[in-house]
Amino acid sequence: QVQLVESGGGLVQPGGSLRLSCVASGNISNRNVMGWYRQAAGKQRELVATITSAGDTNYADSVKGRFTISRDNAKNTVYLQMNSLKPEDTAVYICNLRAAPTFTAYWGPGTQVTVSS
Repeated sequence: QVQLVESGGGLVQPGGSLRLSCVASGNISNRNVMGWYRQAAGKQRELVATITSAGDTNYADSVKGRFTISRDNAKNTVYLQMNSLKPEDTAVYICNLRAAPTFTAYWGPGTQVTVSS
């Protein structure tokens, strides 16, 4: 059974920064994709960024240049460095893992990020 646990959310002022972490545990293939999604109140869940075990990254247009995804394969941990935060970044940020051979999606419980003055 795969489990994901996020940390690092909180309240930050516009223009500020936060760093999210997500630790994965369980029987996980070395060939996998980890990522972050977010869901704002009343809106659908949307992709923020993903990173493969080889280090290839993908970002939503809305966060390019502001957010950076990275990972530590030895620790099964993915990070999301968020800079220049805007009020519209307010959402629950949810960690995602898809691993070979089935690439079934696993989700964490999420961590709240609130950007407000």
